[in-house]
This record gives sequence, structure tokens and C-alpha cells, in this order.
Amino acid sequence: METYQGKLQAKGLKIGIVVSRFNQFISERLLEGALDALHKLGADEKDITVYKVPGSFEIPLVVKKLVVAKKADGIVCLGALIRGDTPHFDFLSAEVTKGLAQISMDEGMPVSFGILTVETIEQGIERAGAKAGNKGWDAVFSVVETLNLIKKSGLE
Repeated sequence: METYQGKLQAKGLKIGIVVSRFNQFISERLLEGALDALHKLGADEKDITVYKVPGSFEIPLVVKKLVVAKKADGIVCLGALIRGDTPHFDFLSAEVTKGLAQISMDEGMPVSFGILTVETIEQGIERAGAKAGNKGWDAVFSVVETLNLIKKSGLE
């Protein structure tokens, strides 16, 4: 039996980070976690590019443009969608999720989902560096490991 697993080494990988400015008090903490993870995994500063968009709905469009332009080997998506009193949250979270999944599948590029979809502000804060860790950090680990798995296994 042959088993492939990606390593957690970011040296030489070009990583794009697309982050929503909406709910910035949470998304900036996710970005800090993502950048910290990339540095700890050996990424070079010159290989990291951050794109800040107005809200989560704009993330898939920018990701698609980055993929088509071959500006990155993998992309980390960060943001925070917090449920409110209207169905707006449901529409946004579904469309952003579907859009990113479709781009990744169609284009064959790892796109990690570090967009929080939470019921309360407190849940968002917990997942952006408090009790539940930092999902920005987790999103980086996911894209780096997947990129290395694809390279190691010859699936490029």
C-alpha cells in the first residue's frame, strides 16, 4: 500500500491570502494567525501576497482572478460571517462556500476556507485567536499540506 501525505513546509510556495474587511476586528486576527503560520512554516515574505476585499461575497471573484492569472500556488480565504436577524447570512455563506469550492475544483488549485460562519460575535472571537484557536492558522496549514501532497504524489 502506498500512502501520500503532504508536509508542513511553505518554503518556495507562493501563497495568496484574500481577506474580507467586513467584521475587521475578527478578520484581522485571522490574518495575523495566517501570517504567523506561514512564517513558522518557512514561507518567504516575498512569496506572500494579501488582498483585502470589502466583504466575504467579493472573495470568490478575487480568488478566481488570482487562479486564472497564476498569481499563487494556493490561496487562503479569510473572513467572518455572523448571523443576524435576516436571512442575509444564509445566502452569503452558501454562495461564498459554493463559489470557492467550485473554483478549487474547476481550476485544480488548493483554496482553503478560513471564513468563519458563526452565530455570534463571541463565537467569531473564540475562533480568531481565543479559546478555539485561530482558524486563519488552520487555513494556512490546510493549503500548505494540500499543496505539498499534490506535488509529492505527482498529481500536478
